[in-house]
Amino acid sequence: MTKSNSTGHGVYNPLDSMMSRFNEAARILGLDEQIANVLKSPDKCVIVTMPITMDDGSIRVFEGYRVVHSDHLGPGKGGIRYSMDVNLDEVKALAAWMTWKCAVVNIPFGGAKGGVKCDPRTMSKGELERLTRGYTRAMVDVFGPDKDIPAPDMGTGQQEMAWIVDEYSKVKGQNSLAVVTGKPLVLGGSLGRVEATGRGVMITARSAMAKLGMKPTQVTCVVQGFGNVGSISAKLLAQLGVKVVGISDISGGLYNPNGIDVLKAIEHVQNHASHTLEGFAGGERIVNGAILELPCDILVPAAKEDQITPENADKIKAKLIVEGANGPTTAEADPILRKKGILVVPDILANAGGVTVSYFEWVQNRLGYYWTEERVHRRSDRVLKQAFDNVYAASEKYGVDMRIAAYIVAMDKVATTLKLRGLF
Repeated sequence: MTKSNSTGHGVYNPLDSMMSRFNEAARILGLDEQIANVLKSPDKCVIVTMPITMDDGSIRVFEGYRVVHSDHLGPGKGGIRYSMDVNLDEVKALAAWMTWKCAVVNIPFGGAKGGVKCDPRTMSKGELERLTRGYTRAMVDVFGPDKDIPAPDMGTGQQEMAWIVDEYSKVKGQNSLAVVTGKPLVLGGSLGRVEATGRGVMITARSAMAKLGMKPTQVTCVVQGFGNVGSISAKLLAQLGVKVVGISDISGGLYNPNGIDVLKAIEHVQNHASHTLEGFAGGERIVNGAILELPCDILVPAAKEDQITPENADKIKAKLIVEGANGPTTAEADPILRKKGILVVPDILANAGGVTVSYFEWVQNRLGYYWTEERVHRRSDRVLKQAFDNVYAASEKYGVDMRIAAYIVAMDKVATTLKLRGLF
């Protein structure tokens, strides 16, 4: 499952992690082997190459991916990431996680994911626009409001979604706002979408605290990753009364046992040239690897996958882990956390606020009628609370941790739909 890299630490494959949890849930659920084989295989894997003219006149060839894991519950749904780390196994794992995530929160989408192997930080706006439009043209027969609906992910945002809407609409000859979510408000985006994932982390953390008898005003929290998800999770948890004592991003980490002023940290990131925590003086500087091992009650890994591994799982001091990122914990680390008695709210539940409000955005686009922010928050909070309760009940019924319980809830729903539809 793992191999060593040059530093001697394990290199983990997110697809292996996803499949090991899938297999365990399938065994506990008593899932028919033939149905399991259908569910573990993606419906569609598309790999494209895109020659793009760079600003200096040279032509570079980029590789792009789109995996539709399942459309049994509805159109494929999942983000597009721009990163040099993008590879087919990662995209397959992320697409499968989207299938389980949509099923856990009971929204009528299947799972999909896309990616382009590039470093967006080294590219100009013009280069990114040409790349995004090229990717859209290459995927024009994959995408569609009733087929596969992309969204932003690592390295992409509202601007890239606006370019996709424009290019897709041009090729199809009709305005098609519902082809992507996470759009700018003026282009049919939803109020509450920017905060949605971080808000879901806060709602599920609050539900977990209630189960553990933890009072928000008496607990401390560490957040790894200070992008959209991490910063908003930290801000909303702080508003509940939680003391945020540690934060980090690519520039390093900060620790302050007396509490960090999260709003000041967010303001610093917005105004700093590098848009990082570099130079923020709100606490003691620590190396990135140490952020997960700080003394705290709640740990929110909201950076990248494979952060909590067998190498560091035993050093984690938190009582509660709420996964803001996709796949931050490797399968091999799960039993270590379980043995320590740490309650883990898994990624496919904890960060499902984003896809829930994406669904609301798609609904609003189809209706041509837009909701207030208060209504978006109220409805997404209700969805997340209900999903948490369903997963918690399954964990008690089957005597498993919350992660396997979430897989059981999701896989049972998709398998039942598959059998009813009779897609063989």
